[in-house]
Amino acid sequence: MKHGSTLFLKIAVFLIGTPVLALCIFGLIKLANNPVNPNYAHILYPILIGMYVSAVPFYMALYQAFKLLSYIDKNKAFSELSVKALKNIKFCAMTISGLYVVMMPFVYLVADLDDAPGLIIIGMVPIFASMVIAVFAAVLQRLLKEAIDIKSENDLTV
Repeated sequence: MKHGSTLFLKIAVFLIGTPVLALCIFGLIKLANNPVNPNYAHILYPILIGMYVSAVPFYMALYQAFKLLSYIDKNKAFSELSVKALKNIKFCAMTISGLYVVMMPFVYLVADLDDAPGLIIIGMVPIFASMVIAVFAAVLQRLLKEAIDIKSENDLTV
């Protein structure tokens, strides 16, 4: 496969990671230093810590996606390395979802104090988005594993 065939996707992976890095460096620190309402600033700290901790599996998943695209460039798409990369992406997505589930009680407290019920729905978006990614990676992992098994059986019969 040509090297440039996955160049667009590699650029997209890089562009996905850039705003999250900017948010971690600038946005969350500004929110921590200047809370909207100082009366419930102590409730925001667990949410901010959870958001910072969830950046680690997010970047691990982006790195695995970049490795998967590199395997495709090297014609190693149907290999155990690709299956392992998809497994790691699935694990990272489930970790992110779990972290945001743990943060939801704090989001509920902020929403209750601020009288903003829509905040709970906004807090559930990362949970469902990461679960969709985890399910999609699991399906791809299973399909790729079956394709590798079929390929190895066909190689043995020839």
